[in-house]
Amino acid sequence: MPNSRGGSIKTVEPATVKGKGKGPNQSLFLLTVIIGLGILITIANPQFISSRNLINILQQISVTGIATMGVAMVMISGGLDLSIGSIISVTCSVMAKLFSIGMNVWIVVLVSVLVALVCGFINGFIISRSGCAPFIITLGTLSIYQGFALVVTSGRIINVGAGFELLGRTNLNIIPMPVLVFLVIGTAVTVMMNLTRLGRRLFAMGGNEEAAYLSGINVGRYKVLVYCLNALVISVASMVLLSRLGSANPVMGSGYELQSIASAVIGGVTLDGGKGSLVGCFLGVLLLGIISNALNILGVSPFYQNMVLGTIIVIAVVVSNFGKNKR
Repeated sequence: MPNSRGGSIKTVEPATVKGKGKGPNQSLFLLTVIIGLGILITIANPQFISSRNLINILQQISVTGIATMGVAMVMISGGLDLSIGSIISVTCSVMAKLFSIGMNVWIVVLVSVLVALVCGFINGFIISRSGCAPFIITLGTLSIYQGFALVVTSGRIINVGAGFELLGRTNLNIIPMPVLVFLVIGTAVTVMMNLTRLGRRLFAMGGNEEAAYLSGINVGRYKVLVYCLNALVISVASMVLLSRLGSANPVMGSGYELQSIASAVIGGVTLDGGKGSLVGCFLGVLLLGIISNALNILGVSPFYQNMVLGTIIVIAVVVSNFGKNKR
């Protein structure tokens, strides 16, 4: 950018990022809670600590975990995406529809990624151009994408058959493929957010958007980019979910947005943006998975499970943010 003296103004990376270094304390707290909770559950029912049950927990949280990685990126940058459940629904619906007419698996995968990216681009473009709150925009697109999923499926269940089992129903040695995909996506997002310029700029945007803009960051462009990256991650979650279930319905993604946001917040990602740990997000997903599994093996009635789970989420968030509130 030229200045008044004919030179140029160099783009400067922000020197500090709000709260970026506070993730390890949150992660240590969650790890302590998980270990303590695991000991108590094992005392109540030794079946909990069996390798089969532990692998089952990881498999059950894999789709939510992948989605949480994408949501965490958006939240760290100062945004919010309530439409990811509908993006999952529409992506799975399109994939199942294409499979039902005999399309090649690679073409189906490519189209599903493009569909998710279009949804993410629409979210990011409207938010960056309009300046409206991400909460309101993505609440609106949630309904739009959900309606599109209903149109694609005509409100019916579409079976995929046996041609798309790799990501959801196969194992690599003893590790289920959904768990492996979750670990790969989680590692990739963690490396990107902590070790690349893109990650530093997303943290900077969430910490102080005006300061990030004044330091030379094209905030509008990066808003669109982070929603597209989120959609790319969500497309992977959709493939894993469809592969696991073997069929698609227009509301199959319902609830994943709330689970993912809750997991990210428990993991230390703030709704204000600029702070968060992807390791903490993994532990947040794991904590909710352990609680859900424990309620099942301890025989707690399904009528009470949502109440218990919601109460624990509230307590965990309040406790984890107690130090910040005190400061």
